[in-house]
Amino acid sequence: SMPIGFQSYVLRKDIGLNLDKTLKKMVGYGYQFVEMCSPSGYMDEFAPLAKYSGKELKSMINNTGIKCIGCHFTWNEMENNLDERIEFANELGITQFVCSGGLDAPTEDEVKRKCGALNAMGEKIKSAGMGAGYHNHEMEFKNKFNGRPEYDLILEELNPEVVKMQFQTQVITLGYMGSTYFKKYPERFFSAHLQDYARTDNTKEVTLGQGIMDWKEFFSAAKVGGLQIVYVEMESNPGAFKDSIIYLKNLI
Repeated sequence: SMPIGFQSYVLRKDIGLNLDKTLKKMVGYGYQFVEMCSPSGYMDEFAPLAKYSGKELKSMINNTGIKCIGCHFTWNEMENNLDERIEFANELGITQFVCSGGLDAPTEDEVKRKCGALNAMGEKIKSAGMGAGYHNHEMEFKNKFNGRPEYDLILEELNPEVVKMQFQTQVITLGYMGSTYFKKYPERFFSAHLQDYARTDNTKEVTLGQGIMDWKEFFSAAKVGGLQIVYVEMESNPGAFKDSIIYLKNLI
């Protein structure tokens, strides 16, 4: 069955204040993995964790009974400080080094230039023993070139040998399904962020399985897409974490 984790960004305030207590609570719900956000890259609520080395943070996380194989890094820190961030990531013990955004641009040429830069970063990350990934938001689907989502151009420009994709299901609210992309671009994805939205109001996040997402179709296609792990991410409704993992465990 697919490993199930959660994205730390949603609980950033609690994690910054008390990492141990927050992660243990999520272990109690049944989560096996946490996807971290680079504390020195994100700062704000994650700032209290920035003083720790990757090795120290790994130890603190593992002591709660949860594992961490993936972490988000900002475009800024990757562009300006990649070698040091790779060192941190290796100390943290991750295998998925995820760029949290930054490829969106107003012109096709600029998107292509940025994809070239991420490919080069992906080569370095691969040489260090990890896999790079790119995480989408709404803008890569809202922004279109010749009637096609910018996301399609990004998939064409990124080298699948060095950069995989992390699909954010939130774009179901724009009519785009992960399953469509998994089938069209096999083996291009290594993880996904899971959200679901109310049938009557697609701005309202709900417990997975209670909204507009077709999760059976999603997970059926996920194998084709290459997914290795999924992360629940309930940005506006963190209370849905508990019931969402119950639903997922019954489904997959």
